[in-house]
Amino acid sequence: MLANLTGWHLLIVVFLVLLLFGAPKLPALAKSVGQSMKIFKNEIKSDKTDAPEATAPIPPATTPSVPAAPTPAPTETAAPGSQDAHTKP
Repeated sequence: MLANLTGWHLLIVVFLVLLLFGAPKLPALAKSVGQSMKIFKNEIKSDKTDAPEATAPIPPATTPSVPAAPTPAPTETAAPGSQDAHTKP
């Protein structure tokens, strides 16, 4: 029974359901679909204009011309009165 339904039949059934149950909401639905399509088209256009910039070669990273200062070596100094101090009792 359902095997004889074509795309047009399904489209008509969907239209009738929307007409019967969603008639007050149809204008809002059409407006939101239109706004979504407008945003989508604008994004596609902006991606096309941004494409040449995205394919431009990236310059290599530059290294600083001044070398970093070496870190000083730690010294072994003990605080007076600590157990690490090498003093005779």
